[in-house]
Amino acid sequence: MKENVGAMGTVDRENTDDGDNGFRVKEGRGEERNSGSDTPRAPEKTVGNAGGKKSVGVVAIGGPTASGKSRLAIALAKKLGGQVISCDSMQVYRGMDVGTGKISGEQAKGIRHRLIDIADPSQSFSLSEYIALARKAILEVEEEGDLPILCGGTGLYLDHVLMGTALSEAPADESIRRELERLDSAKLYEMLQKIDPESAFATHPNNRKRVIRALEIYRASGTTKTQWDLRSREKESPYGVKRILLIPQNRELLYGAIDARVDEMFKQGLEVEARALFERHPSPTAAQAIGYKEFLPYFSGDATLEQVKQKIKQASRNYAKRQLTWFRKMEKDALCLDPWLPLEQQVLAAVSYIQRDMGETAEEIPKTPF
Repeated sequence: MKENVGAMGTVDRENTDDGDNGFRVKEGRGEERNSGSDTPRAPEKTVGNAGGKKSVGVVAIGGPTASGKSRLAIALAKKLGGQVISCDSMQVYRGMDVGTGKISGEQAKGIRHRLIDIADPSQSFSLSEYIALARKAILEVEEEGDLPILCGGTGLYLDHVLMGTALSEAPADESIRRELERLDSAKLYEMLQKIDPESAFATHPNNRKRVIRALEIYRASGTTKTQWDLRSREKESPYGVKRILLIPQNRELLYGAIDARVDEMFKQGLEVEARALFERHPSPTAAQAIGYKEFLPYFSGDATLEQVKQKIKQASRNYAKRQLTWFRKMEKDALCLDPWLPLEQQVLAAVSYIQRDMGETAEEIPKTPF
């Protein structure tokens, strides 16, 4: 089922068959708290078929950078009694705070966040490692009586976690991989553009590891990575998933928000953070992060700080385009909200969407402060 809620609060529903969602949520959280505190828990109630096959309900919030995903996730966690599980491939690294847009303790408003600052930038952190930790976190949150809320802009990570697919299911061939690794990045990306343009569009040209993996899958199976991902999405998720996507109706507003966010990052000390990162010899994965790699010409004396800022803005806008392409594939099974809808309206629409199987309305849900 797809629903669209625009900036004026209008709702467009395309299908009303939600199926079971397996949700266990609380009545609401009137006080801010960190998970693990001694604050008494509100009574739980079951949403959907919690006793059936899908016993763990998960809310998944996705969307492009600077669309307000964390703000919505925190508001929902406060209202429904949840914890946020980060789904960002770069926020896993310690010391990469400003450039990855990590929220501060004050911004978290007492809501526990997981899978942030769990790896050192000098070490590579793989998708398979993230999947294992995310699935473990989902179970832990559910066992603690809270609602797991996945939140982030890394669509690939989100897809693999929600669909329960293992990376090992995709074909692999070490000899093919070694052959591809001998080629330069430009040639590899050109090859991917020819055989799988959709995957190429969603992958940065400098992300050698991911480009090689996509080519390896095709060479080993005759099936593109895009086709493989589509097959994976056709499988039934092991979770009761409610997807909420922040999809802007006006891209220019999004690009303006991105530019303003980059300006704020520079005020918060992004240059100092980037210099410290490269002094620590980051892994190839961390070193290719938007907001950091653009500083290399500046540090070598080949670019001005203003040029770096403009490159980061452009790279961020390009990344947002790739994110939108990825998340639009999920629209048919999601609640789509315009990022510039007031937060209170976003929360009311989201809670109504999550709890619809109970026959409740948003007006019946206890009011808690945002």
